[in-house]
Amino acid sequence: MKTLFALYDGLSGRLDRLDWLLPTVARFLFAAVLAGYFWKSGLTKLGDGFLGVFTPSMGAYAQIFPKAFEAVGYDSSQLGVFHWVVVVSGTLAEFILPALIIIGLLARIAALGMIGFVTVQSLTDLYGHHLINDPKSVGAWFDRFPDGLILDQRGLWMFLFLVILIKGAGPLSLDRILKRGL
Repeated sequence: MKTLFALYDGLSGRLDRLDWLLPTVARFLFAAVLAGYFWKSGLTKLGDGFLGVFTPSMGAYAQIFPKAFEAVGYDSSQLGVFHWVVVVSGTLAEFILPALIIIGLLARIAALGMIGFVTVQSLTDLYGHHLINDPKSVGAWFDRFPDGLILDQRGLWMFLFLVILIKGAGPLSLDRILKRGL
């Protein structure tokens, strides 16, 4: 039995030296699986022209403030500065935070921002878009069905962000390059 544990400890020690792999793979998976999702979602919120981020589309308000937008008859001019700031900030976040994670610049801060973003996105989906009443969309943990939009999918997204938040961006990142240069 001692030999078995010694073998296990030896293998575990080798795996401990691969600690850099976890944040690197987390950033790769984010880029491969989720970055396009956030980029495309951000594009749906842009208004016309080069500075369209500052003149959000009607869809931006409908996605982020569905109840408030409906309450003003889908007329965004009836919404206040607060709504505009949140929509513009959210739209910018969908472009900037994923880019920072992918290149590994300020990755921990970007991961924390994405945790906040996905939390707000999930709450908006649950309560603003009434998915709270749809058990299939909400999903349930430990139910053998891995396709619930909120609990299942976004739980895995959060795990990627937590890895980056806790471990950093890894060796293949601008964070590491800049750290060495200082």
